[in-house]
Amino acid sequence: MSAPELIRIVSRSSPMALAQVERVRAELAARYPTTRTEVVPVTTSGDRWMGDLSELGGKGAFTKEVDAALLAGEADLAVHCVKDVPADRPLPAGTTFAAFLERDDIRDALIHPGGRTLDQLPAGTRIGTSSVRRIAQLAASHPHLTCVPMRGNANRRLEKLYAGDADALLLAVSGLERIGRSEVITEILSAETLCPPIGAGILALQCREDDTGTIDAVSALGDRDAFREATAERMFLHVLQGHCNSPIAGYARTARNGELSLRACVFTPDGKTVLNAHEWAGPLDPATLGTSVAVALLRQGARDLIDSIAH
Repeated sequence: MSAPELIRIVSRSSPMALAQVERVRAELAARYPTTRTEVVPVTTSGDRWMGDLSELGGKGAFTKEVDAALLAGEADLAVHCVKDVPADRPLPAGTTFAAFLERDDIRDALIHPGGRTLDQLPAGTRIGTSSVRRIAQLAASHPHLTCVPMRGNANRRLEKLYAGDADALLLAVSGLERIGRSEVITEILSAETLCPPIGAGILALQCREDDTGTIDAVSALGDRDAFREATAERMFLHVLQGHCNSPIAGYARTARNGELSLRACVFTPDGKTVLNAHEWAGPLDPATLGTSVAVALLRQGARDLIDSIAH
C-alpha cells in the first residue's frame, strides 16, 4: 500500500502525548519507510487549566485545539487517548477515526514512596487524584483514605507527590509505561479493584474524512480487538450521556475465542451507590453490546443518578 510522502501529526504538547506520537511515528516508519512525519504540537486549554475540568466543558478541553488544527489543514493526523475524547457527542464534523492501535494496559497504578500497597495504607492517607472515577471507587472500597485534588501531566504529579502534596498517587499504568516511569509503580491494581475509564489504554488516530490517502495509510496500523472494544465502550458512554463529573467506569474485553464482553459501573461521587452491569456480546455487534449494557444500567436508575450530580 502506498502512503503520502509527508504526514503531519498534531498532538498535545505534554511529554505523555509526544511519547504517544513517537509510537505512531515508529509504526508508520516501519510500514512506510519512505514516508516522512512531522509533529505539530499544540497546548490545549485542558493542559493549561489546573482547576475543575467541568468549568472548561469537560474532556473536550483536551481535544478542541487538536481538532481545530486538523480541520484547518495544519496537520493530517491527530493522536488521541480514547479516554480523553468525549463520547457523549459525535466527533467534529469532517473528521473520523481511521484506526485504534493495539491496546495497552488498562489498569491503574499506586505510587507510594514508602512501598505500601493500597490495602496497607493507614487511615487518613492522602491520595493524589482529581478523577471522579477513582474518588468514587476509593470512597466505596477504602473510605478511610482521603483524596486530594491533583492535576497536571504525570511527571508533574510525581513531582507534587515527592514534594509532599500527597502521601500516595494514582496514575494509569499505560501512561507511566509510555513516558518510561514504570519503575515508580508500587502496586498495579486489578480492573476489579479499580474499574478503569472508558477507552483506557487505547490510542486513536483521527483524520479528516476527505483525506483518503492518509486514512488508507494509517488504517493499516489498526488493531481489530481494540476497534471492537473501543466501539462498545464509546457507544455505552454515548447512550448514558454522562458528563465530566459522572463517576462512570468500564471496559470491554476480547476473550481468546474472540467473544467480546463489556463490564461497566456507575457510582455516586461518595461511592455509597454502585450500579453494575456485565454482558457478553454473543451475536451482538460491539455498538449494540455497548447500548445493551447502558440500557441495563439505565434500568437500575443510572439516569437519575447521573442527572443528580452537579456539573
